[in-house]
Amino acid sequence: MIGLLARLRGRGEAAGVRLPHLAALFALTMVLSATLGEGQLSVFILLGLAAMVTVGVSLLMGYAGQVSLGQAAFYAIGGYTAGLMSVHGLPRLLGLAAAPLVAAAFAVVIGIPLLRLRGHHLAFATLATQLILLSLAGELDFLGGSIGLQGIPRLGAGPLELEDDRGYAFITWAAVAVVVLVARNVIESRQGRGLRALATSEVAAESAGVAVGRAKLAVFALSAAFAGLAGGIYAYYVGYIAPGSFPVLLSVEYVVMAVVGGLGTVWGALAGAAAITLLIQLLNNVGTMEGMPGYAPSVLSYAVYSVLLIAAVLFMPGGLVPAVRARLSSRASGAA
Repeated sequence: MIGLLARLRGRGEAAGVRLPHLAALFALTMVLSATLGEGQLSVFILLGLAAMVTVGVSLLMGYAGQVSLGQAAFYAIGGYTAGLMSVHGLPRLLGLAAAPLVAAAFAVVIGIPLLRLRGHHLAFATLATQLILLSLAGELDFLGGSIGLQGIPRLGAGPLELEDDRGYAFITWAAVAVVVLVARNVIESRQGRGLRALATSEVAAESAGVAVGRAKLAVFALSAAFAGLAGGIYAYYVGYIAPGSFPVLLSVEYVVMAVVGGLGTVWGALAGAAAITLLIQLLNNVGTMEGMPGYAPSVLSYAVYSVLLIAAVLFMPGGLVPAVRARLSSRASGAA
């Protein structure tokens, strides 16, 4: 899989997110948050959380050319940060604000040595980081150990708190809009032009004056912050987190979402997150049907992820969204 992902390095492009499009997306998600049924809202919330993490993964792989197989570690750091602060009586909004900051700070600390690695060495190093963190979380009593951190209060301020999934859907998708807006502004800034040069060629970017190491570290920290924010919301939503809440498969999911949707594109990250999240729900329904073995959902997930990743690399190397854009562009040119 690492070899296939390496072929996709340097395919970053402009984020392509215009403010009217972002406003339309925000309005649509608010309408869906208000109208979806209770059973559908939980999937909608998980989709939004996955979208936040995938935007960061898409930027990290599409611009910095770094493959991370441990992004769920930052998701876990955000969750544990928010949960731990809240169970000790600190304001819940403060815990949510701290979640992305702590995740980003941790990314900077480990990123300084890790980002010296390249290709599969970096991928395995990030994977090892997640495994080490989960092992530590399972041994540390103040994090709940293997039992997990329980009794996390619902998100709110003072006596006011979110009492149902509908409120969490509004909060989640408002956070997605913020993440998309931040990603757009970063990519379209002066530093973003340096990132686009970095996505094309590290040597050329460095010769043009781009601080390659600093740029990679900044994108790594930003992607961690997005994951930490999602993890904080997740902790308040479920009210309980444990090492088992953040398996290695979760990191693989985020990579598949980013690759299938289109690396280096914000819309691709959203499309990939939507497609894979809905597919996961379908696989879970099939795997839990009567007569299916208990291991069926995980086996089906691994098999489908592998097939999708290989198919994306072979038939849509740029991803779903760039492929659709190219098809529409060719049709428009033919019609003209």
